[in-house]
Amino acid sequence: MMLSTPSALTARLAAAGCVLLALVLANAPAYAQGPLAPPLGASLSGLLSYAREHNPELGVRKFEAQAARERVEPAAALPDPRFELELMDFTNTMNPDRSPSLLPGQVGNTRYRVVQPLPFWGKRELRGEVAEALAEQVETMQEGTALEVENRIKTAYARQFQASGQIRILRETLSLLDAIEQLVLTRYGVGLVPQQDALRAQSELTSVKIDLVEAERRRRDNAAKLNALLARDGDAPLAEPVRLPSAPDRISYKSLLEQIRTRSPEVARERFGVVAAEKGRELTWLNRYPDFAVGLTNNRPYNASDNWEVMVGVTIPLQQSSRRAQEREAERRLEAAQTRVVAAETRLAGRLGEALAAFEASRDKARLLKDTLLPQASATFEAAQSGYESGRVNFNTLIDAERQILRARLALLDADVETAVRLAELEFLVGAPL
Repeated sequence: MMLSTPSALTARLAAAGCVLLALVLANAPAYAQGPLAPPLGASLSGLLSYAREHNPELGVRKFEAQAARERVEPAAALPDPRFELELMDFTNTMNPDRSPSLLPGQVGNTRYRVVQPLPFWGKRELRGEVAEALAEQVETMQEGTALEVENRIKTAYARQFQASGQIRILRETLSLLDAIEQLVLTRYGVGLVPQQDALRAQSELTSVKIDLVEAERRRRDNAAKLNALLARDGDAPLAEPVRLPSAPDRISYKSLLEQIRTRSPEVARERFGVVAAEKGRELTWLNRYPDFAVGLTNNRPYNASDNWEVMVGVTIPLQQSSRRAQEREAERRLEAAQTRVVAAETRLAGRLGEALAAFEASRDKARLLKDTLLPQASATFEAAQSGYESGRVNFNTLIDAERQILRARLALLDADVETAVRLAELEFLVGAPL
């Protein structure tokens, strides 16, 4: 009769253990099913869409790209014409009956002249092409900033999912530990186990509660980071993340490297820099040739008939040493731009190798944890639970088995999150979803 109460608590413990083991072995985390129209924060796509509309960094790049695009037309336009007014013999020396004057028509001869500068053939087109390449470069910077913001959002979303998952796992573990504590206290009350078992159970509960407090703090921190990227108040409410993005089964390094070379905004930006440097070099070569100007003059002598003059002017490119220095500078700028393309490709290739290695390692780790370690930890806990109920094993063995399941579940969550973070980094490097 004295053991009837422990038997009832043992049944409660077994029921709690079954629920926990079902969650672990069935591998049915909370993110497997999501609502059709999730609130902000529940889905990654919703966060990305919101950020595209509200993130201030993207707004800055957008306006900069528009401003750069507006420079193309002025760069290729003709210089503004120049109007000149010339007052000849303003002292009226040739007309002694008149006093000196600065008024048109009151001097010896008034000239009205309009002059239109004309750059040498091809210079206007090259200036427009340089401005076009620079505008394209700024637009690729806009794309790069968008990818960077998206990568930060993806990372923060994954960390938020990690914190929420840790909270869920720790709460489930607390429920199990509560049942274990009740069992221990009941068995201790009837003298079947030492006081040390009860103290150990309470200590384990406190330890998990401390971990739960830390997980809650991480969730608030990540929520603040997400809100900052969304241009919202740091304490604005966010829904719990529903699921992590799925990763492709196979990823080829060569394929990703080719995508980097053809689609990466960073590489594209440097290549537009090469185009601008090439056009700038051609423009510098054309500076060897003179620019022109044409003018039309209307002469209005005092007490005489008007007459017209046509003027053609030309610059004299005498400073050849200065022009040669400018040409050498343009050559070096082009070589530097070409080298920056190679440097960008090399840098991204190295980061790609590191990110891909980390991605594959995290995915393999998650697979081992899910298929091997979790089933082993579950079987160990079942055996320890049965052994403790029958008195064959001590309480430390049961707690160690419970801790092993907790560590395995948290490690699986960490591996899944790290896989998602590395996948986001790969997409950032490539410049497109995988």
